[in-house]
Amino acid sequence: MSIAPLELSRSALLVMDFQGGILGSVQDADALVGRTADVIKAIRAAGGHVGYVRVGFEDSDYAALPDYSKFAPIAADPKLRAAMHADSATTAIDDRVAPEDGDIVVRKTRVGPFTTTDLDQQLRSRNVNTLILAGISTSGVVLSTVRQGADLDYRIVVLSDACADPDSEVHDVLVGKVFPRQADVIAAAEVVGLLG
Repeated sequence: MSIAPLELSRSALLVMDFQGGILGSVQDADALVGRTADVIKAIRAAGGHVGYVRVGFEDSDYAALPDYSKFAPIAADPKLRAAMHADSATTAIDDRVAPEDGDIVVRKTRVGPFTTTDLDQQLRSRNVNTLILAGISTSGVVLSTVRQGADLDYRIVVLSDACADPDSEVHDVLVGKVFPRQADVIAAAEVVGLLG
């Protein structure tokens, strides 16, 4: 698929939920991390923006969850609560794709990256209008970001092989049939050719 070159000064690669506790839920996690690290390196070398989204809860976040929330079971289970705590090693961003000084970094407490963070404000303050997405899972944070980002009038580019889902069939349907309605869908290796 051919898409218009990216205006790098107005584009941000979002690396979403590349956390130890989440990477273990997908097949070929090492290859996924490697492809994503290559894209990060290319974006950095070209002077582009890199942002990170991770999920993790503080005690006050758990206390604010309504009983009917799909996240409520996490708060109620001591083992899950500890694993999903913002200070847990399982919620840390994988070292192989770790943020650097000057990157955007947000911690969310829902599936999507916008509703419980200042991500939109940070992107707008850098004059970003294009989001390049890499994330786990395709049916979770990536889907939410495509939908919310498009509603916020961002141009969306999904890196099909820098996203993964525990259910490969769901991943294939989303990147093949659903995302193209609101996003350009390309392979990670294609990004280099678009860095104008």
